[in-house]
Amino acid sequence: MRLPLIAPMLATPGTLPPRGQDMRWAYETKQDGQRAVVYLPGDGSVVLRARSGEDITAAYPELRVLGDVLGRTPAILDGEILVLDERGRGDFQLLQSRMGLAGSPGKAARRAAQAPAHLVLFDVMHLAGDLTRLRYARRREELDGLALAGPFWSTPVALVGHGEAALRATRESGLEGLVCKRLDSVYEPGVRSRSWIKIRNMRTEDVLVGGWAPGRGRLAGLPGAVLVGQRDAEGALRYVGSVGTGWSETERAELARLLRAAATDRCPFTPVPPVTGAHWVVPRLVGEVRYSTRTRAGLLRQPSWLRLRPDLAPEDSAADLPHDRRT
Repeated sequence: MRLPLIAPMLATPGTLPPRGQDMRWAYETKQDGQRAVVYLPGDGSVVLRARSGEDITAAYPELRVLGDVLGRTPAILDGEILVLDERGRGDFQLLQSRMGLAGSPGKAARRAAQAPAHLVLFDVMHLAGDLTRLRYARRREELDGLALAGPFWSTPVALVGHGEAALRATRESGLEGLVCKRLDSVYEPGVRSRSWIKIRNMRTEDVLVGGWAPGRGRLAGLPGAVLVGQRDAEGALRYVGSVGTGWSETERAELARLLRAAATDRCPFTPVPPVTGAHWVVPRLVGEVRYSTRTRAGLLRQPSWLRLRPDLAPEDSAADLPHDRRT
């Protein structure tokens, strides 16, 4: 059967629904992976398409067995591809070693043996016919009825109501966040809809500025990003990331002035980070940044600048870095 192409529905950043509407919403864990629409024509084959529409099937050979799980029933499923860490949680750094290999099947097969993918399924848009006009609650019933659980895929539970408890549980577990889905919402292909709301658990840290990378275009001569670090238990400044967002024009200009005053020829980080064109500074500026999670190597994911912390001394920026960042 020739299946229609369906662009994935997208969630809008926001906050929890009002308490009085809590039972009108379902809550799912926000996954840290690669979005994938799964096409099962019913002939034993499977096609995986990324959010962009790109065919990524060859990058994940272990998922080809999905083609047989529904027999001859044609289906289109929505989900997220993860690579799980030793605690069974999605690890985006591990996933990055699997992405972009659709054109290298041999390499994809080797990586699959080292870091197998796991597909989390959370919606069904087609099942022997179009389901996109059905409300979310009905589609979830159809999806749950398929009982899709296997060696490389699963269908996690969607919790109806109890949004505050669900969000708190993701924070306490160190998960990326929560997706809130209105029970009566239809599937809107390619639309960033208010019927789906995503809440990312953001954390804050104090960091030391140890350098900067120059901006381009209108930002020429100004910092395009600052290079930040934190002291480990032995006092060494460990690089934890590059922060390039969060400033107003006035704040960026003021930061440029402070960075010029602290310029040095010596890199303060141990080891030296691989940043092209970096300018080093004496690490005496303390800043506060917001980020989503840390990579396995201790780098901050999706960091943004919050503010300078002139009230803090540079020695206050120590952190509990992962063990492999301290060796």
